[in-house]
Amino acid sequence: MTSFQFTTVPTLTMGFGAARRLGSLLRERYSATRLCLVTDAFLHASGLLAPALADLQAHGWQVTVIDDVVADPPDHVVLKAAQRARDCSAEVVLGLGGGSSMDVAKLLAVLCGSKQELADMYGIGKVQGPRLPLVLLPTTAGTGSEVTAISIVTTGETTKSGVVSPYLMADLAVLDAELTLGLPPAATAATGIDAMVHAIEAYTSARLKNPVSDMLARQALMLLSANLLAACRDGADRSAREAMLLGATLAGQAFSNSPVAAVHALAYPLGGHFHVPHGLSNALVLMHVLRFNLQAAMPLYAELAATLPGGGCPAEPARAADHFIAQIDALVRQTGIALTLREVGVQETDLPRLAADAMLQQRLLVNNPRPVTEADALAIYQAAF
Repeated sequence: MTSFQFTTVPTLTMGFGAARRLGSLLRERYSATRLCLVTDAFLHASGLLAPALADLQAHGWQVTVIDDVVADPPDHVVLKAAQRARDCSAEVVLGLGGGSSMDVAKLLAVLCGSKQELADMYGIGKVQGPRLPLVLLPTTAGTGSEVTAISIVTTGETTKSGVVSPYLMADLAVLDAELTLGLPPAATAATGIDAMVHAIEAYTSARLKNPVSDMLARQALMLLSANLLAACRDGADRSAREAMLLGATLAGQAFSNSPVAAVHALAYPLGGHFHVPHGLSNALVLMHVLRFNLQAAMPLYAELAATLPGGGCPAEPARAADHFIAQIDALVRQTGIALTLREVGVQETDLPRLAADAMLQQRLLVNNPRPVTEADALAIYQAAF
């Protein structure tokens, strides 16, 4: 067996209603009093945070809420949040929300705990630390950011840059499916497919794939594929929501160690140029990347086919791989999510620019099971158009 390293959060706690006990959960770990809660304005205004805020106050926490986070957060949003956290002398950082809120919280913890500039952190292993204690609590079942060492920031007008460092791994991840109840079907589909992409790309990654990430990716895909449609149909289905949340976290643990590839590389320009939500961006190119990779990833697709619901998987690997792609395609279509780039405002004349921008994501493309040229990227966008 080849050598490998696997890293994840030191503590993961899951429980329905855990957010209602957040103050006591954190008081068990920390004697500090000043907590900075990073979220978005919609969640703050919706009242979803109210039980957590009440329990935090009841257990002696002085909470500063920073709710300026937006999707695909620009660097200036991160820097503004960090300054506000410094102004309140934050001792603990809590990221509560979707992937963007958690990504900002990760960077805020580092920026407040060290004197390093954000511009010096982009890339792999460039964060010097130290950082403030960090707790993450997701409100969607998709990004897996609560268990990853990655933060994505929009730099400039359209470019997304990644910060990848062990310093971004949270001290505690809290999973509470109650916070995901009632998520609209479109958002449920997009985030759920995003999590499935994490599992698939982790399992087929050309770099750092290992037995632990494989185990997590298979289990994640099994949970996600079996429960996605139920969660989309009924926003109050507690069993489906819990399965989706756990599946997303397991997929996050997998791809944090066995990194994602071409689906994400081609999705990022869609978010940068057209502000398409990340999960939907992944869904739009997923099937076309799967077909592109088939010649290189066929045995792995065949193995993943056995994790999908419904049975009927052929024994012969080539047919099993085709079955896998067909089943994923059918599942995506049944969610009712947008299927073509033109549905999100992309024009055919935009495709060459998207292909060129995708080539900038070499840290992701190097993980793809099949090399991707700019011509290949253009062909994939054309197929998705």
